[in-house]
Amino acid sequence: MNKRTFLQSLAVTGLAASGVGRALAALPAGSPLPAPDAGGDFWDGIRAGYDLDPARINLENGYFCIQPREVLQAQFEHARRLNRAGSYMLRTEQADEIARLRAQLAEFAGCDAGELIITRNTTESLDTVISGIDWKPGDEAVMAAQDYASMLEMFRQEVRRHGIVNRIISLPLHPGSDEEIVSLYERALSPRTRLLMVCHMVNVTGQVLPVKKICAMARAHNVPVMVDGAHSFAHLDFRVRDLDCDFFGTSLHKWLSAPLGLGMLYVRRSRIAAAWPLLGDDGYPRDDVRKLNHTGTHPLHAMQTIPDALRFHQRIGSQRKEARLRSLQEYWTSQARKLPGVTLNTPVEPSRACAIANVAVAGITPTDLASLLLEKFRIWTVAIDSESTGVRGVRVTPAIFTSTAELDALVAALSAIATRHGGQAAKMRRAAGRNQTPGN
Repeated sequence: MNKRTFLQSLAVTGLAASGVGRALAALPAGSPLPAPDAGGDFWDGIRAGYDLDPARINLENGYFCIQPREVLQAQFEHARRLNRAGSYMLRTEQADEIARLRAQLAEFAGCDAGELIITRNTTESLDTVISGIDWKPGDEAVMAAQDYASMLEMFRQEVRRHGIVNRIISLPLHPGSDEEIVSLYERALSPRTRLLMVCHMVNVTGQVLPVKKICAMARAHNVPVMVDGAHSFAHLDFRVRDLDCDFFGTSLHKWLSAPLGLGMLYVRRSRIAAAWPLLGDDGYPRDDVRKLNHTGTHPLHAMQTIPDALRFHQRIGSQRKEARLRSLQEYWTSQARKLPGVTLNTPVEPSRACAIANVAVAGITPTDLASLLLEKFRIWTVAIDSESTGVRGVRVTPAIFTSTAELDALVAALSAIATRHGGQAAKMRRAAGRNQTPGN
């Protein structure tokens, strides 16, 4: 029996867990795990563990990444148990359950459970930090134009509410060095800087920033750093504490593939007491991070699925997952960069990007490009058209289940679109030249 037949038999008989379980079971005993960019049965087995919609190729997994079947089934079972128990479970078991879940998440994240709360998403996490600072008129905050819109909006609200000053830098699309980026942030600091916000991975381009170096620089100036880790957590292989930041927020429904509506906030222990809660809560001491987490009745069944998502992730391994995602991005971008009329708004250096990339085609707007990819080629992406940052293209985000055949389809589609629109643009230029009056 070959490996493919073995995988199919496992799927039929149910002798192995879905997805990663089948893939691992299909390997010969004692064999090393496949390379991150290996094709064939291993990654095919991972893909088999997801229920994918055949109507389209999903290359927009950055918004949220669908759950593998085994994690989704676990969530259903948690919901059934909660629904059977009703309010009894919430009133008698919820506090202990949340404490257990925080401890498991903190162990994976690399911090103390007493520095972590479970939120709804990155925006809630970081807006809690922004609104929790005791701002005074003239205080300054440093951020980048490429930061996520929701946090930039929150900072603008603090301008209106407290009279703070936002100092906004612009990140280069293709930096020459880490020092170039660090120096941009450093030059924006002043004695009045109360907070520096930095993206670990820029959501519109996929650029990975040297966060650890930025945190070290800011610490030398006694400036706290808040890291937007929406796209780095369970995507890149790192530990939160290793970044040496003061605050870190992320969404668990993105790269961890936990249920929708779950996020995480880390607050350095020494920063907890000074932070004001978003919602009033006298139930915890000022130095207890749980004071920041008054969200009413929690979706406990969804939160109980976090350990299931962690187990799935850890069975693949953080290092292997990061390498797999980077290899998928490099697979298609290395081909797309050679196409006439096609531009990549994502750095080429492996250390400066991973799964996410942004691509543009000359002569066509991002919205039209995304529409063409979906309507003509059944490829789902998202348009990014930002005047403030100059980033114009579509964001392409594969997941570990994405196949190289799907990425081949993307490259072929980009080539066809670029050829068609490039030809139309050339005709328009020739026509314009014929219509020009000599001397104009």
